[in-house]
Amino acid sequence: MTTILVTGGTGTLGRLLLPHLREAGRPIRILTRQRPAEPEPGVEYALGDLAANEHVAEAVDGTATIVHCAGSAKGDDVKAANLLREAARAGVKHVVFISVVGAERVPVRSALDRSAFGYFGAKRAAEVLVSESGIPWTILRASQFHELTLATIAQMAKLPVVPVPAGVRFQPIDGAEVAARLGELALGEPAGLVPDLAGPRAYGFDELVRSYLRAANKRRPIVRMPMGGGAYRAIRDGANLAPDRAVGRRTWEDYLAAHV
Repeated sequence: MTTILVTGGTGTLGRLLLPHLREAGRPIRILTRQRPAEPEPGVEYALGDLAANEHVAEAVDGTATIVHCAGSAKGDDVKAANLLREAARAGVKHVVFISVVGAERVPVRSALDRSAFGYFGAKRAAEVLVSESGIPWTILRASQFHELTLATIAQMAKLPVVPVPAGVRFQPIDGAEVAARLGELALGEPAGLVPDLAGPRAYGFDELVRSYLRAANKRRPIVRMPMGGGAYRAIRDGANLAPDRAVGRRTWEDYLAAHV
């Protein structure tokens, strides 16, 4: 049985994905920059660095499917280019990529766009690389995860005053639900761009912050701040939302109740 390579397998989404692949009985290899202190049983670890293109070829060799979960605030396009180059050389049969809702609708052109919302531009650039790689592919766009939304807001709430971009809304989804769908796609045939996956409802960013402050029993003033740039205007107009794909089940309030 052929091995599935998972990039970002030690990250938020990757850790949630692994049980679905193990349950299917597939051999799993994780490309990681540092071997975890408590490795997952039955999982092979390949040390390498996608951004620096170090030992990527060795990690890819012998795999038929790659699930590309490794992501960051910037540089996703560079990582994808390095990975796809080696995947094509190794004859990989299926690349599954996790992207973000609105990647094709949020323009990232100016320095201001890149500093605040560069993630959308990098994901879109990586999508293009995947679709033009010549390797059969599947792309799933998901809205922001509860897990990462909580981490961001918890950091912001350490400030004496919490600044939030005015008029911006998010549609957070539970990472476990995204992982389950990603597992289905990884075990299936290449499907191209599949329907978006988004949370059950959209929230103003200030509403998300207020909900967190109540759950954490904290008091902080919130300041709504207008921003500039085309990316901000697009997101303010809902380019990062997928109201017709509000298929997630777990709400932000449910997630907070379990984790704060």
